[in-house]
Amino acid sequence: MFIDTNVLVSARIPRAPDHDIARARLERVVQELEPMRISRQVVREYLAVVTRPQTWEVSISRQDALDDVNRLISNLEILEDGPRVTERLIALFRDVAVGGRQIHDANIVATMLAHGEHRLLTFNASDFRRYRDWIELMSF
Repeated sequence: MFIDTNVLVSARIPRAPDHDIARARLERVVQELEPMRISRQVVREYLAVVTRPQTWEVSISRQDALDDVNRLISNLEILEDGPRVTERLIALFRDVAVGGRQIHDANIVATMLAHGEHRLLTFNASDFRRYRDWIELMSF
């Protein structure tokens, strides 16, 4: 299962919306021995989100953010970007009306597909509905 950045952030920040829901769902995935996957894009997004002011008080330091990333990289499978992902992204771009910031989500889907992953856990289901012919949105 591919884990979107917003789930990781919500699980990490106690004052984030849906914190308890995110933690419980990730714990359930771990208990079920479900492989959890992310990409390096998710790592970058995670660092960007937890180090900028939000609607909630960010309570982790830069060092804690780096420690978090090291744990993510050590404990989750990293789906690497590369030529296959770029090919999938271009194909999605041809098939789905996306542009601008939506390309980031398209790249997540392209990464998933290039690695044979079809399940996505995200709080932003509306952003990914356009890809429902290719991926399954996992519920909370």
